[in-house]
Amino acid sequence: MSKNPDEIWTPSKDGVDPNVVPKRKLYTGAMMPAIGLGTFGSDHASADEIAEAVKGAASVGYRHFDCASVYGNEDRIGIAIREIIKGGVQREELWVTSKLWNDMHGEDDVIASCKQSLADLQLDYLDMYLVHWPFPNYHPPHCDVTSRSPDAKPYIHENFMKTWRQLEKLVDMGLVRHIGTSNMTIPKLRLLLRHARLKPAANEMELHPHFQQPELFDFVRANGIEPIGYSPIGSPARPERDRTPEDTADIEDHVLVKIAKRLGVHPAVVCVKWAVQRGQTPIPFSTKRRNYLSNLQGVVSEPLTDDEMKEIAGIDKNCRLIKGQVFLWKDGQTWEDLWDLNGEITSP
Repeated sequence: MSKNPDEIWTPSKDGVDPNVVPKRKLYTGAMMPAIGLGTFGSDHASADEIAEAVKGAASVGYRHFDCASVYGNEDRIGIAIREIIKGGVQREELWVTSKLWNDMHGEDDVIASCKQSLADLQLDYLDMYLVHWPFPNYHPPHCDVTSRSPDAKPYIHENFMKTWRQLEKLVDMGLVRHIGTSNMTIPKLRLLLRHARLKPAANEMELHPHFQQPELFDFVRANGIEPIGYSPIGSPARPERDRTPEDTADIEDHVLVKIAKRLGVHPAVVCVKWAVQRGQTPIPFSTKRRNYLSNLQGVVSEPLTDDEMKEIAGIDKNCRLIKGQVFLWKDGQTWEDLWDLNGEITSP
């Protein structure tokens, strides 16, 4: 795992004190670090590179790591976590999230999938376990956006609740401390909140300056659900299959470039600062030390001014980058059908 097998993990002298990193208080009273390291390497980072990034990020002050079974690297990250704990970080200081993949929504599969993630991550419990997508639609890794599963299904709330009951059971079993959702919409969350015994502690969602999702952001916060933001800098390294001609690039926006110049940082750092200051928990991914360190330093340094926050609020372009086309369930649909844009769950 380590480049030098005899090397012991130690904190870096130029890192950030984890105690000064902002935290979010969940409805249970638990405190979650308000910035995490994403671990989805897309098509360009290997499992070992990501595991090294986890160790490196922990050494500079990160304590929150956002994982998922489908990323195919939890076994390598588990080795990294073991080394971090061996180096003196207490398990209770870490916040580790994993996610249930779409082909494991079956009632007999949920607990087994979580146990596999726990085994791979070498942990006794997860701080958060999310349903990765509300659709039980499997697609092969690296497939084209036109790929469709012949068994694809729409969102069926009765079936989702069967999955959710198994997540609730994971909490009862002590294997998971909190459960949550990802890529959900307001109408789907309304139903879940109505029927859940344990409500979601977080909803992971795409959030960046060009896609601020104000309605969903306000809804989850009003209901005691923490918004966790993926693609917080606009996912500049996302796979080609996730790109469309109308996409915009946050880090090239003149407002963000101007603020970055004032602060002497990269525009990506401004995106992360804005996210934390606004009230979401960004999970930027990078295997480069200078990037993950500067993101963390940005979060604990001079805040953006009220005028700058207003300026950034004004550059929202409603530009969704991760559209989810592979989860569509019938011919003739567009990606918008996944996101309930008219306020109602798209009919089967």
